[in-house]
Amino acid sequence: MTVVLNHTIVRARDRHASARFFSALLGLEPEPDAGPFAAVRVNDDLTLDFDDRGPVAAGHYGFLVDDPTFDALLGRLDGIPYGSGPEHGWDRRINTINNGRGVYVGDPDGHSYEFFTVPPSLV
Repeated sequence: MTVVLNHTIVRARDRHASARFFSALLGLEPEPDAGPFAAVRVNDDLTLDFDDRGPVAAGHYGFLVDDPTFDALLGRLDGIPYGSGPEHGWDRRINTINNGRGVYVGDPDGHSYEFFTVPPSLV
């Protein structure tokens, strides 16, 4: 049986502002509202559904991206907090874990979006 993550809810103070923020990171466009959610289609399988109906609790979301997407993302980080890892704060650097590149990006609601070009090692 194949299991694919189809959607997840991301709590936000303002669902539309959060969807625009995340979309801009990846050069995407928000989808039309889906009920109470401002949705962003990440790929053919996954949407992030931003929801402002409840309290916000900071979350962590990790994304495997290709090198051109990573390069484009770096070009969009002007004025946005980012860093090489949680232990380094927003040091405005990238990491080279597993011989790839990675970066953590902070959003206005306290979420951390991690983008990496090589999957993390589970060993």
